[in-house]
Amino acid sequence: MMQRFKLVFFAPVSATQPVLQHLFTTFPQHVGRIGAYGGCAFVSRGTGQFTPQAGAQPAIGTVGVPERVEEDRVEVLVRGEVRRVLEELKKIHPYEEVAYDVYRLEEL
Repeated sequence: MMQRFKLVFFAPVSATQPVLQHLFTTFPQHVGRIGAYGGCAFVSRGTGQFTPQAGAQPAIGTVGVPERVEEDRVEVLVRGEVRRVLEELKKIHPYEEVAYDVYRLEEL
């Protein structure tokens, strides 16, 4: 059986759907697939905050200035391929540093 993971990442609201659609299209059998359903994800809205440090090239905000951004928390199932999915996420995500978590799921 293929290992399953839950990928959680955060994105500015305007980028959420483009990022998800890209991942679904690039990995149709591995991202967001639950049984006979594709394109599955859970998206919740919140506020992210960060302060870009010296050397950063922020997509949003200014170095040294605290920033608050309306973001989505995105949860999506990944079958196998999690490293390739993360590499692709980092390529297409608008942030210089992508905030994400990966959870290995157990078969019960």
